[in-house]
Amino acid sequence: MALVKYNNNSISSVTSAAGFPAGALTHIKTLTASSSSTLSFVDGSSSVVLDNTYPIYKFTFIDIHPATNDVNFQFNMSVDSGSNYNVAKTTIFFRGYHTEAGSGSLEYDTGRDAGQSTGNVSITREIGNQNDESTSGNLLLFNPSSTTFVKHYISRFQDHSHADAAVDSYSSGYGNTTSAVDAISFSFSSGNIDSGTIKLYGIKDS
Repeated sequence: MALVKYNNNSISSVTSAAGFPAGALTHIKTLTASSSSTLSFVDGSSSVVLDNTYPIYKFTFIDIHPATNDVNFQFNMSVDSGSNYNVAKTTIFFRGYHTEAGSGSLEYDTGRDAGQSTGNVSITREIGNQNDESTSGNLLLFNPSSTTFVKHYISRFQDHSHADAAVDSYSSGYGNTTSAVDAISFSFSSGNIDSGTIKLYGIKDS
């Protein structure tokens, strides 16, 4: 970010702040779950922007709490404004975890990655549904409006596992389509999203 320097002796002497640069991160939409089967962001619907306005979109997840115990948080993409969430995806998933009892490990989870799957793919796993259990994290989606390249994503979450463990979950991959992705949905592998917030931001060109 560029540094804006004013020559005035004090800030009280500044008569205009037009030179302050705009922030690179722009809030677009917030969705809040309440026993919701899915939370979906569809370009052009309910003030959602998911097009060539921004080259990168950031989803931030705050205390996503499942109604069902021991479930995976997952997502899918659409190229037809949410009529179908079935983009083929190739992904990788790995995690580090440490239990409250003091054991832990770092592992590549072949059961959670995908090869050309059109179904939902996991970005976390084994989230508990006790009152204090949830998952929080971020997902970056790169250039979803491109009609040349596949649609890359990277995610990282901190989970409270149903097995009483802190889990650092990493997932990345791509939607294998050269059509513009204009919608994305989030859900659990079973049951509703009992509560939680997802915020969508656009990241401007530098």
